[in-house]
Amino acid sequence: MTPDLVLFNGRITTLDRKRPVASAAAIRDGRFEAVGEDAAILAMAAPDTRRIDLRRRCVLPGLIDNHTHVVRGGLNFNMELRWDGVTSLADAMDMLRRQVAVTPPPQWVRVIGAFTEHQFAEKRLPTLDEINAAAPDTPVFLLHLYDRALLNGAALRAVGYDRDTPNPPGGEIERDARGNPTGLLLARPNAGILYATLARGPKLPPDYQLNSTRHFMRELNRLGVTGVIDAGGGFQTYPEDYEVIRQLAEAGQMTVRLAYNLFTQKPKQEKQDFLAWTRSVTYRQGDDYFRHNGAGEMLVFSAADFEDFREPRPDMAASMEDDLEGVVRILAENRWPWRLHATYDETISRALDVFETVARDIPFDGLHWMFDHAETISERSIDRVAALGGGVATQHRMAYQGEYFVERYGAAAAEATPPIARMLDKGVQVSAGTDATRVASYNPWVSLAWMVTGRTVGGTIITPPRNRLDRETALRMWTEKVAWFCNDEGRRGRIEPGYLADLIVPDRDYFGVPEAELSHLVSDLTMVGGKVVWGSGDFAALDENPLPPAMPDWSPVRRFGGYGAWAGPGATGSAQAFRRVGCGCEDACAVHGHDHVLAWGSDVPVGDHKGFFGALGCACWI
Repeated sequence: MTPDLVLFNGRITTLDRKRPVASAAAIRDGRFEAVGEDAAILAMAAPDTRRIDLRRRCVLPGLIDNHTHVVRGGLNFNMELRWDGVTSLADAMDMLRRQVAVTPPPQWVRVIGAFTEHQFAEKRLPTLDEINAAAPDTPVFLLHLYDRALLNGAALRAVGYDRDTPNPPGGEIERDARGNPTGLLLARPNAGILYATLARGPKLPPDYQLNSTRHFMRELNRLGVTGVIDAGGGFQTYPEDYEVIRQLAEAGQMTVRLAYNLFTQKPKQEKQDFLAWTRSVTYRQGDDYFRHNGAGEMLVFSAADFEDFREPRPDMAASMEDDLEGVVRILAENRWPWRLHATYDETISRALDVFETVARDIPFDGLHWMFDHAETISERSIDRVAALGGGVATQHRMAYQGEYFVERYGAAAAEATPPIARMLDKGVQVSAGTDATRVASYNPWVSLAWMVTGRTVGGTIITPPRNRLDRETALRMWTEKVAWFCNDEGRRGRIEPGYLADLIVPDRDYFGVPEAELSHLVSDLTMVGGKVVWGSGDFAALDENPLPPAMPDWSPVRRFGGYGAWAGPGATGSAQAFRRVGCGCEDACAVHGHDHVLAWGSDVPVGDHKGFFGALGCACWI
């Protein structure tokens, strides 16, 4: 068969054990037709076959996130100022002040998770006084992981919190000596107060949500992500909040393959949710770009042990087993896979009691069910998961919360949290992801670096060498091993004939860069189904995914981009392309060694910097 596209002159890591390396690949109808050496693959090409010279660059299978929240994240991405990857609080507050200056009323400035105080050189969060000084009139909401939120005075007024506002169940509003809210909200013991307060903020209109979701997917493409499993989310309704993704899928504008799990909506109504959904939704309905993937991560509210390692482990309600059994029976009878959020082994063990009870009546054979997170899963629970044919979807939440875990449980307890290497040794289905966008960043390279180096984003070594992964195993955790978690084994996750043609060309050699650089990798070329969805550097001219500017015109995405894109003092990674000059309203570009000017937020065509600066929504000219 004549291929549509031939890639050649590369250094391809296929993850196919029969042919682990290659230099060329042929693609037809969105799949790899052949993989091998240049001469054989080029000989397949017809005169009209497109050819891409890989320039001897490292090539990897496209990365797949086993647990993230792209549906929810996409609806809000353009409204959020991201501190992901910012290395100093001074830079972060400078970004905040600049965004406050352009955000019109009644809009908020929101920094919604994916950062930790430990990543800052100052090793602290901003004070409420500092936030109020930076934004006296514009509401500011800062979400720090799932443990707290900081609101300035304007945000407190916007949400209506005053001395008469009671603490909600599971949360605390800190108050001063006179009983007035200070602006600090604490999740004790769960994140309900944080979710509920954030939900009071303005939302984008539908056409802006479409634009926002496209920009979020492009940001994922920039980082090499070609597929995700969406784990639902609190205050996310089905099917209403999935309409944007449905429209993009119908229009052929999906640049990330998305398999979604349905997350129960209200406490005490979980069975009703899943009874209704199993009647109206067919498992795996959709296509390879937008497809149903089962139930969870929330199955019943009584089983949700939200992680906050600053607080003691919460005990689950006595009703957990009865609640959970009712839902799991519905899912097993309808052959729906499920995933269950479970941080602590105490929760996992109780859930396994339920699963084993149901499995005696309804065998789980062929059901790809799993636990999410499982930071403290025990040897005994690992064996029970394996016996029931389940899996464990791990994420790099410890890269952001490892210091808090050590403070509470000690360094020895953190050495295998979660015990990824041990689970792999026991043959359990295990894969990796982020749990983005609130509790950790969506950047896959931070996850890969954590598994390889054992370091948190704050630089603390948590995992000793015996529990770390080598780079190939870590890569498999983000590619072929994720396929089991969405029933796609043998279809994606490797560069192999018959597999979906998803691949990336990192800006540096993943297998060759120093460990300190792993978290700073980005993609120079990202392909999904044989289509270029991101091109930068050597491959900028190939980009087939132009986007209109981020909407609205005050969007932080226009000024600061996504992960690591801000170029303030002390910035690292891809931001090294910039140097800060003058008053900070303009920046000089050092990419080509001559003077350019960047106008953040301009709609002027980006020209020869399209590949890199296009993601930032900025313009570049001599």
